[in-house]
Amino acid sequence: MIHTYFFKRFVFTFAVFLACLPVFADDEFDDFSDFSDFENFDSDAGSPSSPAAVAVSISGDISGGLMGFIDDFKTLDTFKGTNLSDIFSGNLNFAVKGGRADAVINLALSPVFDGSSSPIQIDEAYLRAYFGPINLEAGLRKITWGKADSLGPLDVVNPLDYSDLSALSDIFSMKIARPMLHAVWNITDTAKLEVVFEPGFRGHKFSLTDRWAPAEITALPGAILAFTDAKLSPLIDNFPNFDGPAYTTLMGRLQSGLNMDAVAKNYNAASSFLNMEYAQAGLRFTATLGGAVDLGLQYFYGNLFRPMVDLRGLYGIDNTVLLAALNKGDHSALYPVVHYNRYHQIGLDYAQVLAGFNLRSEIAVNITEDLSGDDNAVTNPFIAWSLGFDRDLVWGINLNLQATETIRLLHDKVSAEPFLYGEEDKDITATRLTVILSKKILRDELELKTTGICDIEDKGFYIIPAIVWTRDDIQAELSAGVFGGDDSGELGGYWKNSFIKTVLTFSF
Repeated sequence: MIHTYFFKRFVFTFAVFLACLPVFADDEFDDFSDFSDFENFDSDAGSPSSPAAVAVSISGDISGGLMGFIDDFKTLDTFKGTNLSDIFSGNLNFAVKGGRADAVINLALSPVFDGSSSPIQIDEAYLRAYFGPINLEAGLRKITWGKADSLGPLDVVNPLDYSDLSALSDIFSMKIARPMLHAVWNITDTAKLEVVFEPGFRGHKFSLTDRWAPAEITALPGAILAFTDAKLSPLIDNFPNFDGPAYTTLMGRLQSGLNMDAVAKNYNAASSFLNMEYAQAGLRFTATLGGAVDLGLQYFYGNLFRPMVDLRGLYGIDNTVLLAALNKGDHSALYPVVHYNRYHQIGLDYAQVLAGFNLRSEIAVNITEDLSGDDNAVTNPFIAWSLGFDRDLVWGINLNLQATETIRLLHDKVSAEPFLYGEEDKDITATRLTVILSKKILRDELELKTTGICDIEDKGFYIIPAIVWTRDDIQAELSAGVFGGDDSGELGGYWKNSFIKTVLTFSF
């Protein structure tokens, strides 16, 4: 009830805010209409040009490259079957700027050889209208909240695409644009208020059937078969016509029919919702104090992006009903129920240059519906924080370091529960370190860069060394990605996906 009450109040406040925009524009802010900086029109502050002016901008990049997985080079047979990834990719961005509004369409381009999807995908598409110092955006949008350079606890508006973890060092490129209304009120030159409303929800996108599928998902068919075996094997000879050979035949049909493709189809069906039951909303205030200290405060109400996987329906179904369904080839009772937990977030961020260190920090309290901590189907409340900095070291080397951690509250209340993929096997904390070392040489045209990501509790890591040469609008990059650590960890489990990649990019 507390979630519904606060959410209704938030939606009412947001509606009143939007209804007042024309009043603000007509009565108070007409003197803000003289703006002409088209080059910076995509900033959050935004500002229209004269009413009669219309400008069109086209930009983007075209890339050609190859990526090969080192594990595929072990033998001649695996080498022959190697897929060197897409040789072409690109982005094509269109922007039209009028006197009182902007329209933006960003397209992602990639070749499709099997007809499985479109070669052109909408990356972003939105309209921005100006009402004096208030900007109102509507459409498919990606926005970033918080101060962290990599993924921080306050960046909660857009889900991420984890179907290719080779891009893990570039969080913005992994973001999935979502339908939303986004309003920005530039209160002063150094303070602004943002309001975002999403009429639906989708979770993080995971690959479910190829080499980037996480182990917790690919293990589902085996877990379902094990649970079914534990439930049905004691029934042998206790049901008519259900003896040892009949049981062996039934389990054989299940093993061939209950494959990852079937489970993945059921899993994907529960990953996206576009209805008001799953609507989300947030409010964020940021300000710069004394020209040196950046502060932010935000509230968000929505759904956690990672799902809970529930197989308790299999545990509770009547044995006679289950046997009858399975003998007819109906496996629906065995499929996992995937659901996402509602939560409130209250967060604070801070950034300042201090003694040569560019400091950035965030902290958030996330309140779920499991206030007692003993409901294994609901994520416990948790605290999340990040702390990072960048600084120039000796010999022109730059260091960028960020630590991020979540701390589960009421951890002692968590207990194991059959048929539920919950929190019982997880540590009380999850800590990730991201380190970037870079140095530019040869008149800053050549950059030597190494990115390292390390999960402390999981004992997993991902290291990306790269050499990047840039001249004018051409960039050439040679990089590698090395996964390692504990096989059961989120990163270590991808040790077979270590790769080498080369890319040539033209930007315009």
